[in-house]
Amino acid sequence: MANKPDSVKIIPLGGVGEIGKNITAVEYKNNIIIIDCGMGFPEDDMLGVDIVLPDITYLKRNREKIKGIFLTHGHEDHIGGIPYILKEISVPVYGSKLTNALLANKFKEHNLSKKNLKTVNLGQTVPIGPFKVEFIRVTHSIPDAASININTKLGNILFTGDYKIDHTPIDGDRIDLQRFAELGKEGVLCLLGDSTNAEVEGFSQTEKKVGETLLNEFYKARGRVIVATFASNLHRIQQVITAAEKTRRKVAVSGYSMINNIKVADELGYLDMRKDTIIDLKDLKKYKDHQVCLLTTGSQGEPMSALTRMANQSHRQVQLKKSDTVIISATPVPGNEKVVSSVIDNLMKIGVDVIYGKSADIHVSGHGYQEDLKMMLALTQPRYFMPVHGEYRMLDTHRGLALDLGIHYRNIFILENGNTLEISKNRARVLNTQHAGEVLVDGLGVGDVGNVVLRDRQHLSEDGILTIVVTIDKTTRENISGPDIISRGFVYMKENEHLIEDLTKIAEKALIDCKNKRIKDWGEIKYRIRESIRKEVYKKTRRNPMILPVIMEV
Repeated sequence: MANKPDSVKIIPLGGVGEIGKNITAVEYKNNIIIIDCGMGFPEDDMLGVDIVLPDITYLKRNREKIKGIFLTHGHEDHIGGIPYILKEISVPVYGSKLTNALLANKFKEHNLSKKNLKTVNLGQTVPIGPFKVEFIRVTHSIPDAASININTKLGNILFTGDYKIDHTPIDGDRIDLQRFAELGKEGVLCLLGDSTNAEVEGFSQTEKKVGETLLNEFYKARGRVIVATFASNLHRIQQVITAAEKTRRKVAVSGYSMINNIKVADELGYLDMRKDTIIDLKDLKKYKDHQVCLLTTGSQGEPMSALTRMANQSHRQVQLKKSDTVIISATPVPGNEKVVSSVIDNLMKIGVDVIYGKSADIHVSGHGYQEDLKMMLALTQPRYFMPVHGEYRMLDTHRGLALDLGIHYRNIFILENGNTLEISKNRARVLNTQHAGEVLVDGLGVGDVGNVVLRDRQHLSEDGILTIVVTIDKTTRENISGPDIISRGFVYMKENEHLIEDLTKIAEKALIDCKNKRIKDWGEIKYRIRESIRKEVYKKTRRNPMILPVIMEV
């Protein structure tokens, strides 16, 4: 019998066909390494859900094969799931200095030991099992971002991670284009490329452009300047601090994640600022309005964020004034447009100056545009190409760019989460689907909210609930009290007394029928009450509330 040909398997468990939740397994000769493990944000219909994690069932089944987790950078959509995966699988985690520092704080929150954190320098190669894993510097909206190249006997597998080609980055650390060109000459077996901005034409803009706009707005501002941006966009935070210092303003910070990230970045030397620039939020009143800047979270309209509370005039420490200038230095994540617009409307109603939107030049993306992506493809010249990190239309557009550069259609693969791309010496093919779904986190519960619970929550949010409470004698089966009907989110009971009376009579009749037919099973009795009520409710209201019979024995 012939030996099975040598092959490497690439298995995305998150991050394809979606934004966020990035995680990919690479398997070779019964060894697995994992690239990133991020979190996603809930869709509108995921009521009550806080975050969404990738389902790692496949990894748990193969935990003895896993050699380590390698991280491209410190954004939540790439590291947010790490504390959860380490509770299931104890393996070393390799990341840059800043990435691991941000993770270390998460480990404290989750009571995890930092012993698994292994810090690497950009440009360093880590030999592990049959792999040699290299960290290559790229520019992104956070320092210490990397592409990751995995060298195997079959060839190089290159993950671009999140990147753009910025020749004048804020920290001076330019993307290592030379190394990508060298890999192209060596031979890249498969390139997995960031597709987030594949639909945007041209070259991405330099972050320095935002700095110029910010400084101009700071000079023009009559009073306080409030800047909302992503807490993890440390390059943007640096530019706000620089603009504040140039206009002789102190900077107060609002938002737990913002405070934490600034503290970590400052301790590691990733922020350039004077020691007395940052002040406590409670000290704002000690300065005149034109002497202060407030750096805050809330650029995505998050309900509990500092900016949203300011816009709703419910922030305990900051009351907005008409002389204030609010700068929203971010673009809405797809799906957040409506809530961001609502926050902007509320700010304008207060009378503050609001600077936002693309026309204001106060935000540039950390992801490459089409010309950036084409340059990456041209430099690396991959044999096979797999677009990742994006919704399907983004992946498909990225495929079109690769076709334009001469990569054959049969060598480009758009996968779904859980698909396996198997690459051997002479061919590549998509194999069976592994289990790859979503794990929902609600409060302290991880995975205890599934489709059934979400369906119930959706049901409750649309039509409310009717509870029918009955007390029955345990021995005689006589009805002692009730039925009592309680409505929540269905109808206002005081204004619908006739409907409630009719429903009460129908529930009583159902109970009498059950007694006459000598039905003793509580499940059957509840079913008959529920169905009789449901039919009447729909007949009179055309609504389908959740109906919950409760039978108590005494």
